[in-house]
Amino acid sequence: MKPAKFNYLRPSSLEEAVHYLSEYGEDAKILSGGQSLIPLLNMRLSTPKYLIDIGRAEGLSYIQEEGESLVIGALTKHREIEKSELVKKKCPLLSEAIRWVGHEQIRNRGTVGGSIAHGDPSAELPCVLTALRGEVVIADVNGEEIVSPEEFFLTYMLTSLQPDQLVKEIRFPILKPTSGSAFVEVARRHGDFGLVEVAAVVDLSENGSFSEVKLAIGGVNSVPTALGDVERLLVGKEPTEEIYKDASVLTMEMIEPESDLHGTAEYRRELSGTMVIRALKQATIRAQGGRVM
Repeated sequence: MKPAKFNYLRPSSLEEAVHYLSEYGEDAKILSGGQSLIPLLNMRLSTPKYLIDIGRAEGLSYIQEEGESLVIGALTKHREIEKSELVKKKCPLLSEAIRWVGHEQIRNRGTVGGSIAHGDPSAELPCVLTALRGEVVIADVNGEEIVSPEEFFLTYMLTSLQPDQLVKEIRFPILKPTSGSAFVEVARRHGDFGLVEVAAVVDLSENGSFSEVKLAIGGVNSVPTALGDVERLLVGKEPTEEIYKDASVLTMEMIEPESDLHGTAEYRRELSGTMVIRALKQATIRAQGGRVM
């Protein structure tokens, strides 16, 4: 199929883009990498009157360290993140997760801003952002707003973005050098969205017990979900088979998966428990090795 007719706009700056959005917001869509939006346009699931292509807008593609965060511009390609030595050093969880995003051709075109704005609960970057309690910077003609993942992701492919707003940048907290992290995923085929994915970061105290745990799961709820109760269960405990099993059981109680063509709710629930154990074990081994990856 072909997209419905639309007017094509190509702003050269963020300021020009938000100006277009303020004028045409309800009838407009932002195009960045196009890996999520173009299929929707072709299937006419989205029929905007105006397509605002920000692909050549200046100043929206960057990866830089600012304080305790790794700040990534909305137009930064997945492939740039995958190859970045700064990301590997400062946020290896993101570096590991990005390799699960589609195929190489998709990562060459897809952008971090597009992935976050699309709000798919099975996508990898929203899961990582949720686990790390990162931030989304939103821009409009009145300035900028910073929101948490919990505030940003509302339900399936629905975010708090208003028609006159766009994602400007994403802020991922930098991991401690002593921490260990892991991203695990199960998908039907390589490059598919995950049936279940888990992002984990752990830090250990001198006696070997968990001093800090960050954990999120994707693909099983309407939004990527931080597993706060599981994190609190683990902190202060030693990494044993028994505590891993307790974390798995609690995870299965916390989620509300639905059945679809790719798997039943029961299968996703059982798989979630297994994946949480796998992610925690990998992250713990890396923390015990004195390195993050």
